Amino acid sequence: MSLHTDWPIDSEPSRSDLVSNEGAHRRWRIGLLLGVGVLINYFDRVNISVSHGALVQEFHISEITFGVLASAYSWTYAVLQIPVGVILDRIGVQVVGRVSAVIWSAASFCAALAPGVTTFLGARLLLGIGEAPTFPANSKATGYWFPENERSFATSLFDAAAKLASAIGVPMLGLVLIYFGWRATFAFTGLLSFGFFLAFWRVYRNPSRDRTLSSQELEYILRGNAQPENAAGERAKGAPLVYLLRKREVMGATIGFAAYNWTFYLLLTWLPAYLTVRLHVDLLHSVLYTSVPWGVATLTDLCIGGLLVDWLVSHGWTAWKVRQTVLVLGMLCGVCIYGAGVADTPGQVLLWTSLSLGGLGAMAPVGWSVPSLIAPKESVGRIGGIMNFATQLAAIAAPIVTGYFAGKHDFPAAFTVAAIFLCAGIAAYVFLLGRMQVIPEPN
Repeated sequence: MSLHTDWPIDSEPSRSDLVSNEGAHRRWRIGLLLGVGVLINYFDRVNISVSHGALVQEFHISEITFGVLASAYSWTYAVLQIPVGVILDRIGVQVVGRVSAVIWSAASFCAALAPGVTTFLGARLLLGIGEAPTFPANSKATGYWFPENERSFATSLFDAAAKLASAIGVPMLGLVLIYFGWRATFAFTGLLSFGFFLAFWRVYRNPSRDRTLSSQELEYILRGNAQPENAAGERAKGAPLVYLLRKREVMGATIGFAAYNWTFYLLLTWLPAYLTVRLHVDLLHSVLYTSVPWGVATLTDLCIGGLLVDWLVSHGWTAWKVRQTVLVLGMLCGVCIYGAGVADTPGQVLLWTSLSLGGLGAMAPVGWSVPSLIAPKESVGRIGGIMNFATQLAAIAAPIVTGYFAGKHDFPAAFTVAAIFLCAGIAAYVFLLGRMQVIPEPN
């Protein structure tokens, strides 16, 4: 199959194209593969929280030391985001994805076999290295494989998996822990990760190199403003990082998504403790209550940020207005996190957190599709890496800042900080990201 390099940039598939393309589903197999990868990614990330008590007892460590172990993954993950983006644009999704899956599989097995706290720490650092390419690579892959009018739903397949993992991963890994011990939980996620490596090795190719992709489906993808691949023998350089960092669209996308991730990780790490400490909910019920807003976020992620956005775009609505509206309204719902901070009952907390996470879930696929919508040629990985570096700084800072306020018994202040960041993110999306125009190629 020959590689098409002259891809149209201002035409979208018509309704007749959609009908004639019915039954061509190779791209959706790729989308499902990326979603499964993120699901397993987050199983790897939450297994340490499930094993908290067992690790403290096994290694005779303090809660502070456990906090270091829990955060170790994020440090290497954050540091590598921008380098990984450059590597992705130069080497490609296929090679980087394979190496990444091998490394994160090995990290889980190393954690399962760790004889002491130092080796366990090393395993968690290795996990951050292995999983660092995941979201930039997925964003780049969806840019190759999906036309613009399907890209939000394709993105929602892997973004919603991050929320779904929080809802199903904890009880599933908890059962493994109860019956087989903490080492088995890490071995179990290692097996899942290695299984994904085998699936990725077998299934993933770029469209130009996928022999099972029909010419009709390829033409459909190309006509839908898919990100262009390099011609054979052409070295993938992409736009310089300094050039991209100076673009207001990149600044807006980065600030906005970092604000999103602050609230995401605040609730991911502190919601059960908030229910227990402030509202005196027992551990069992706090875990059950916590699953509710994450379930809501999974649904809004798929149904609003994915299906609805693509439906509106494919039916003639102005694409940038649809995406901008979902970004802004989703973040406005996210500001409801403030209500959770001043709530007096568990029911009120569930209401406000469900509204907040539901809105953030709806805008997240659009936020993650932005790199593939605004990037110059072979620069999606770079922009995705810039964005994810900032989001990981927020992921590291949010639990620490919240912990500071929690120590002062001032949870409302922690939730207020999150709401303020979300307002800043809304401003960044409106005034900096704007119409999400493609950034011109550098001279």
